[in-house]
Amino acid sequence: MNDKQTIAECATLLKLHYVKVNLENTICQAQIEKPTYISFLAQVLKDEVKGRQERDRQRRLSLAHLPSQHDLDAFDFNYSSGISKQEMKELRTLNWVDQAYNIILMGPSGTGKTFIAGGLIYEAVKQGKKAYMMTMEELITTIKMKSISPTAMGNYNRIAKADLVAIDDIMLFPINKEDAAGFFNLINTMHEHTSIIITTNKAPTEWAQTLDDEVLASALLDRILYRCEVINLKGTSYRMENRQTIFDKQNIKKTEK
Repeated sequence: MNDKQTIAECATLLKLHYVKVNLENTICQAQIEKPTYISFLAQVLKDEVKGRQERDRQRRLSLAHLPSQHDLDAFDFNYSSGISKQEMKELRTLNWVDQAYNIILMGPSGTGKTFIAGGLIYEAVKQGKKAYMMTMEELITTIKMKSISPTAMGNYNRIAKADLVAIDDIMLFPINKEDAAGFFNLINTMHEHTSIIITTNKAPTEWAQTLDDEVLASALLDRILYRCEVINLKGTSYRMENRQTIFDKQNIKKTEK
């Protein structure tokens, strides 16, 4: 067994995946640059760490369950008022996450609530935080299934221990009392250590009607609003203003003439 084979075998045993994968390139680069032994070893270890960090980032991005549109650089302020460019810049620093603050994005459909929430989750993942996004319906399903499904229990525990969780379309549909109690228990577990982003088209004062329980709604709001920024978005629906069609409008106009 030659030295190259020995390195590859040792890398396999030590689970140094990127050392093994990049071995040929690493050797060729070293032959050209002729680094010192210590510099060479340092670079090999740095490349392994960098590869693992990227793999971990991709894994967290997959688990984050992001919407297809989540790049906040592309947010169009012309279709939504209620948040300024400076406020968006401050939100993207995620300093509020370190302080366990919550964000409520409230407003009609199409004003960018989901886009902003997904963008902030994406920023959090890029910064190495544990961040996830889901609809209220998906969250309630996880809560209901956690006692009978190991996968659901794993998802539940991951949410409960996250740095940031975005819940999309909260209180959009009525929730029965058992599910509402389960939702409250999760929020209570996350209180003061996990930041929550909520998107909703209903004011918090209307939540009691959806939950059909004023006492529970009051307790829920008490925890969410304790350290919270409410952003009231207004404007025309981006989707309606940019509605797509299967027909080529220009060709139709030419044909009609």
